[in-house]
Amino acid sequence: MNHINKIEHLGIAVKDIEHANALYEKLLGIPPYKQEAVESEAVITSFFQVGESKIELLASTREDGPIGKFIAKKGEGIHHIAFDVDDIKKELNRLEQEGFQLINTTPKRGADNKLVAFVHPKSTDGVLIELCQEITP
Repeated sequence: MNHINKIEHLGIAVKDIEHANALYEKLLGIPPYKQEAVESEAVITSFFQVGESKIELLASTREDGPIGKFIAKKGEGIHHIAFDVDDIKKELNRLEQEGFQLINTTPKRGADNKLVAFVHPKSTDGVLIELCQEITP
């Protein structure tokens, strides 16, 4: 069994979701396939399918939310890389044993029908890593 299957998506922090949607629709030649709010993270997300991977645009609904703070500190741009995994709990345990610092030790419900958990950028040379597992019925 693979630990990491593929890059699931790239998360991009944006100030204005409508402007970013129009920009990426022009760039990619396709509209987003889904837009949804994730209230626990204070964001509106918008997804574009690009081959096997996706682009997730993230706009903060509050200045003090994670994306709002990120944009205030670093500006718009790449926020995280998300990897698809088969067993998120097992992968979190493996990464913790490998010495990675976890932001989430337990997965939570995220956007696009996924269980998600994050690995702290302090332990990945400055890159926020998200693990994603498809929620199956």
